[in-house]
Amino acid sequence: MKKIEAVILDWAGTIIDYGCMATVESFIDLFAEYGITIDEALTRRSMGIDKQDHIRRMIGHPDITRLWFEKTGMEPNEGDIMELSRRFEQIIIKKFEKYSEPKEYVKRTMDTIRESGIWIGSTTSYTHEMMNVLEEIAGRKGVRVDLWINSEDVNGYGRPLPYMIFKNMEKLGISSVKSVIKVGDTVSDIKEGINAGVITAGVIDGSSEMGMSYEDFQKLSDEEKDTERARVRERFEKAGADYVMDNIKSLPYIIAQLENKMDI
Repeated sequence: MKKIEAVILDWAGTIIDYGCMATVESFIDLFAEYGITIDEALTRRSMGIDKQDHIRRMIGHPDITRLWFEKTGMEPNEGDIMELSRRFEQIIIKKFEKYSEPKEYVKRTMDTIRESGIWIGSTTSYTHEMMNVLEEIAGRKGVRVDLWINSEDVNGYGRPLPYMIFKNMEKLGISSVKSVIKVGDTVSDIKEGINAGVITAGVIDGSSEMGMSYEDFQKLSDEEKDTERARVRERFEKAGADYVMDNIKSLPYIIAQLENKMDI
């Protein structure tokens, strides 16, 4: 038996879509259809949770609730949230081809992990409809996981609750939470892993926590990049992450370090 049996990855911001731009742009476009302007900071505030819950939190923000009332003459209700969720799904699916490029070092890292006999599972805040499209597109670009689970697979109990991780473990036949590493780019990912009792690792570059597109990050000076990385590292560490990586190429070294410490 492998000492580390599974790595459970997040998708956008972790292995594809540097900066989670598909989600950010889709939320901005969604509310613009209702005449409401929102900024990136608000869209990223609840990143990583189930998309319907994300919409619920956004529309519950006092400023958005006020603007919604001004535009519609009514307080937002659950029916509005369902309609917004349906429309969000339509918008983001059209962005997947553009925003599904593998992040740097991802394919090489995933190959290394697989070669060592470790399963690659995943959890996601995307819906089944979104994932069915994204999985095919990402697969064409060389990114494939052994399994993905979303909140629909666990009766709606998505991040930061632990059940998507447990479902991965069940389906992959993993023997212990001590043999699992959860890797993600948001505080919600880290909390999900902590709640499941698994090892957690945050990815800095291209993360939603950093909140920058690849182009914007490359415009920074080396000193500015270091400052941004330190800011995000502190957020992950405060959230309780066991490990924090600048990028995912460090993951095989973390696995080797863990296995050297573990009893066979």
